[in-house]
Amino acid sequence: METPITSLTSVRVSTTLAGRTLTLSTGGIAEQATASVIAQYGETVVLATVTHGQEPRSGIDFFPLMVDFEEKFYAAGKIKGSRFIKREGRPSDEAILTSRLIDRPLRPLFPQTLRNDVQVIVSVLSADLVNDPDQLAITAASSALLISGLPFEGPVAGMRIGKKGEALIVNPTYQEVEEGELDLVVASRREGIVMVEAGAKEVIEAKVIEAINLAHRESQPVLDLQTELREKVSPTEVTDLTYLPDTDVIEKEIEKTFGERIRTALVPQSKGARNVTLDELKEEAKERWKSDERFSKEVIENGFTKVAAGTFRTLVISEGKRPDGRAPHEIRPISVAVGILPRTHGSALFTRGETQVLTLTTLGSTSDEQIIDSMDSDTTKRYIHHYNFPPFSVGETGVLRGPGRREIGHGALAERALIPVIPPREEFPYTLRLVSETLASNGSSSMASVCGSTLSLMDAGVPIKNMVSGVAMGLVIDKEGRYQVLTDIQGIEDHEGDMDFKVAGTEKGITALQLDIKVSGLTTEILTHALDQAQAGRLFILGKMREVISAPRPELSRYAPRIVSIKINPAKIRNVIGRGGETINKIIAETDVEIDIEDDGTVLIASTNPQGSERAIEWIKRLTFEPVAGEVYEGRVTRTMNFGAFVELVPGIEGLVHISEMAPFRVRAVEDVVKIGDVVKVKVVEVDSQGRYNLSMKQVPGTHPSK
Repeated sequence: METPITSLTSVRVSTTLAGRTLTLSTGGIAEQATASVIAQYGETVVLATVTHGQEPRSGIDFFPLMVDFEEKFYAAGKIKGSRFIKREGRPSDEAILTSRLIDRPLRPLFPQTLRNDVQVIVSVLSADLVNDPDQLAITAASSALLISGLPFEGPVAGMRIGKKGEALIVNPTYQEVEEGELDLVVASRREGIVMVEAGAKEVIEAKVIEAINLAHRESQPVLDLQTELREKVSPTEVTDLTYLPDTDVIEKEIEKTFGERIRTALVPQSKGARNVTLDELKEEAKERWKSDERFSKEVIENGFTKVAAGTFRTLVISEGKRPDGRAPHEIRPISVAVGILPRTHGSALFTRGETQVLTLTTLGSTSDEQIIDSMDSDTTKRYIHHYNFPPFSVGETGVLRGPGRREIGHGALAERALIPVIPPREEFPYTLRLVSETLASNGSSSMASVCGSTLSLMDAGVPIKNMVSGVAMGLVIDKEGRYQVLTDIQGIEDHEGDMDFKVAGTEKGITALQLDIKVSGLTTEILTHALDQAQAGRLFILGKMREVISAPRPELSRYAPRIVSIKINPAKIRNVIGRGGETINKIIAETDVEIDIEDDGTVLIASTNPQGSERAIEWIKRLTFEPVAGEVYEGRVTRTMNFGAFVELVPGIEGLVHISEMAPFRVRAVEDVVKIGDVVKVKVVEVDSQGRYNLSMKQVPGTHPSK
């Protein structure tokens, strides 16, 4: 008899969501952790654990929250595909993206002055391959935090919305997402939306708002369920936590002494100049109060930072002044250049204010596709976007390592934004790899990489369906509810503001969204305002891009491989491959091409050498040649018999010319007309039931004179 894991826990609550049961349970599982919750939806089960450090972390200026999402291959009944490594190792990009998806709505709901480590680990125990575990993981992590006794201002519920036609689907299955036009994940609190992540196929803004509102409404029972779980558990508040010291007194002193000078430092000037001025003022403040026993160095620094942030917010909301002097809806100066590198297949440099991204396109054959071996699927990926953020881009030094979570997240966002406009494989049988190199950054380098990617693809001659641009929107809101939405935010507006809302799309609609906030929740009014303002900004940027290149180049780079597609009978594939791959390897070696053969008989030949490609095509055609009745071919006589001659049409395929079909007159002996080695033209008269070819010479006009 089966024993559900939730039956092993002591506290359980359930509700119905989109026709499936959602269960949260705790007690009796992972009890060494501060808190743990098992969440089940359908047959997908995740375990969320929360643990906090007993001692504060010193020497840091941020809240140390760590969130990890662990894919377990056993959850889907799979063994990892690598022959040599079977243990789960470094998290996949998908797992890293899900970790970020969980982290982003949770982090703002803690006191940012908390200095004890808090670690959230969500492990997939069972994957039914119907319900994606990522939105369930958000709910599970929130539930575990809610019963941990830690100062978490939850609950938060994760919800996915799909779209097919005009219908919106709550928590769609994998298949419904794949077949639909929208993949939207929303994290909600009672007060409003706290996080959005979306990919879309040019969906209009009004429909996106409708989907977000639906997600918020449908999340209410899930929020109720978490509250019910907390009431049943009655967690004990964790009190042995360390916070940064209060800065109220020093803030007043700093405001009185340095307020005007801080305000002056925030007037229009470059990022570098502003940072230098503020750093000098901060050092002066530390020197002024260094002998005051009431204030440690850390307290003075934090107090100064808060005063500067408060001044920034007052300038934006009350006076409509941005640090660089722009109006709220105004976009920084844009410059665009394409085709700037000689050997890359496509290149583009996109500069917006002090943010600059160089994006390069490389085209490859289908054999260059990335193989994805993940917990829930084994697939390949033909469009790949990588994003790099070297330390020099922000004027800093640092060790160059592999991509971090931020780089992987930004690359995935740009990739998602462009996927809807990439031509299908049937029309453009290439693998595409784009790399965005951030050369300078002062806000929204991810959206600059979206713009640069569009330009680079067009420079490479990729026939994309529409041009895509992206813009980052910000928000500053005060306690009275007054707010200002900002278009094309720069670094200080992202850091000190309340929202980072990245919007990418075409003229027709949205292709990708990513929303993070630092307030309790966003209303529909603010979201609508932000999307409308983003649309205007997006279209303005598209106009600037079109001034430089308005359509994909008609030809690929001369350094890009040319891919030719031919179709053969699937039964003939073995002729091309040969025993142990001997034949295909010989073709590749002698013609300098790449060859990919698909199960349906599609053969893709890729080469930068047109002559080599033509040789390979002719070779494959000979190997897979199938004579057609009624067609005329040229062949070599291989054998003669008293009743006719055998003619080889291509190596391995021959047919019979009966003596009666050799000439338009009576032939006494075959050798009177042909001899072994002769090359003759023949017509295929018939392919009989046994697959034999009956040929005729006399039916080929002009082959023989009349008697």
